[in-house]
Amino acid sequence: MAHASHDQEIYFVPQPSHWPIVGTIGLFLMAGGSSIGLNGISMGYYASLLGFAILVVMLFGWFGKVIAENLAGSYNAQVDRTFRWGMSWFIFSEVMFFAAFFGALFYARNMTIPWLAGAGSKSIMTHLLLWPHFEAAWPTNGPAALGGQFGTVNAWELPAINTAILLTSSWTVTMAHHAVRAGHQARTSLWLALTILLGASFLVLQADEYRHAYEHLNLTLGSGIYGSTFYMLTGFHGAHVTLGTIMLTVMLFRSLKGHFRPERHFAFEATSWYWHFVDVVWLGLFIFVYIL
Repeated sequence: MAHASHDQEIYFVPQPSHWPIVGTIGLFLMAGGSSIGLNGISMGYYASLLGFAILVVMLFGWFGKVIAENLAGSYNAQVDRTFRWGMSWFIFSEVMFFAAFFGALFYARNMTIPWLAGAGSKSIMTHLLLWPHFEAAWPTNGPAALGGQFGTVNAWELPAINTAILLTSSWTVTMAHHAVRAGHQARTSLWLALTILLGASFLVLQADEYRHAYEHLNLTLGSGIYGSTFYMLTGFHGAHVTLGTIMLTVMLFRSLKGHFRPERHFAFEATSWYWHFVDVVWLGLFIFVYIL
């Protein structure tokens, strides 16, 4: 493995790694297992949990490899720029990821449902022939009401609490950033621990929200377009909060070990970027999924 000092413009080329393959296996088991489980095969959920465990191992293992290379002095300014561009493009890809799901929600609400209800001269015959009793109302579970009647989650109960939690977590991670730039290791660790606690609290409350929705509101993935978009958007956001909390946990351990310096702490900075992105997405969800 080649090493380069920070003053040299020699680009560091890492050794081949097995972690991308491990991560791919974990993601495949998570996605495949969830799909199988949703189709009534309970073993699918066990496969999904196994995939999640593999993904967590991959994250800690890959992070550990990068940390070791950084502490060994392998990275210079050119590598630092690469990391910044890489994280920027990663967050941009996540923006497009959620933009597609928000687009599906807006398309269903503003185009598909009015069309099914006969809005516009071109859809009147379709409405009269196929679904003459369908009305353009939101939320809806479709013309046939396949999932049965359901209730919606009150935006001003658990979702409002979770909004306050995430907004507070943005403040705590910002305070941690100020602390690391000032060279205060203890304060950095404290603010990071508080941010992790807030992230974990969000996930616990979201799980309770899902339990209540399934057991008492009959709001499930089978509740038409509303149910599918609700769980698609909030569920993927919860997955991102989980990943962000894991990343913050790694940053806390690194802070406790004294890895960060005021002039060199991009790993922490990249994690804070990601966490702020997750918070902004939640604000969009709270407005367009829960309130409107």
